[in-house]
Amino acid sequence: MSGVSAHLRWKRAKLKIAIHAFDGITMFHLATPLLVFGEVSRLGLADDWTTEVFSESGHPVRSAEGYLIGEVSGPEIAADADLLVFPSWLSELPDPSGDLIRLVRESHGRGAAIAGLCLGAYPVARSGVLDGRTAVTHWGGAKAVAAKPHAVEFNDSALYIDHGDVLTSAGTASALDACLHIVRTHLGSAAAAAVARQIVVAPHRDGDQAQYIARPLPDPDLDGPLGRTIQWALANLDQDLEVESLAAHATMSKRNFTRRFKEVTGLSPARWVLGRRLDDARQLLETTNWSIARIAESCGFGSAVTFRQNFIAAYATTPTSYRTRFTSR
Repeated sequence: MSGVSAHLRWKRAKLKIAIHAFDGITMFHLATPLLVFGEVSRLGLADDWTTEVFSESGHPVRSAEGYLIGEVSGPEIAADADLLVFPSWLSELPDPSGDLIRLVRESHGRGAAIAGLCLGAYPVARSGVLDGRTAVTHWGGAKAVAAKPHAVEFNDSALYIDHGDVLTSAGTASALDACLHIVRTHLGSAAAAAVARQIVVAPHRDGDQAQYIARPLPDPDLDGPLGRTIQWALANLDQDLEVESLAAHATMSKRNFTRRFKEVTGLSPARWVLGRRLDDARQLLETTNWSIARIAESCGFGSAVTFRQNFIAAYATTPTSYRTRFTSR
């Protein structure tokens, strides 16, 4: 599957979402996708998003906290779902049943997207739909998951990784970010921001070729040289932001600056700057009628050609197509 066709799997206006529940699931893990996707309908952002919970047997399940969850359907509801979500998995990492593996494979084969949140990445990995690719799961379980038989490389430092057809996320709070990412991919940043405000979390906007988000940007020490340089860079994305310029602004050696910068942000200076420029460009595409050349210059890409090349590499679509899809004006 090409990167473009995979990416477009997320982009459906109508979305039927099937969420898997099992005996021992925590209420928080199950509630996360229900909360985020439910807010889409409650806020009137889309009239055609439906969310259902199913168990493998079709019977009620008991949560880890001891509550009986009775309103669940059977796996047949996943037969025509556009998005199949595994919000968690048991910490002992039992192998998914053959029926569940077939459900994932068949759903994926007919074009449904698959999301494995937190330890829910494990049954997704065991299904084979991620073979030869990278995934992420809760850092505390990453080593145990990696030791299990599958053909997936697990990254224990990412926030979430979206391959277009399959998405996996890290620990509990990261599932919120991953679900907001799905909302943003379908409905645009304004919709994701509205949901984020309603549930009082910050929407994350980083991404590269596989829609890979390394980690949320922590607030650095804004009184220190690194923090001041980060704030300066954000306010001057159209300027020369090579690592030498950033290190000079922070009055640090290039080597020390690069090391400290990666400790704080999780990214190299070059990747961080590119991500921020792309973030800024997406916002301008969504909220202004500026020309592509003006946006490229404003965001520090140097030329419209360079901007377009970087944008396509990051999001598998052109700036013009993106604007048509996600404009909030």
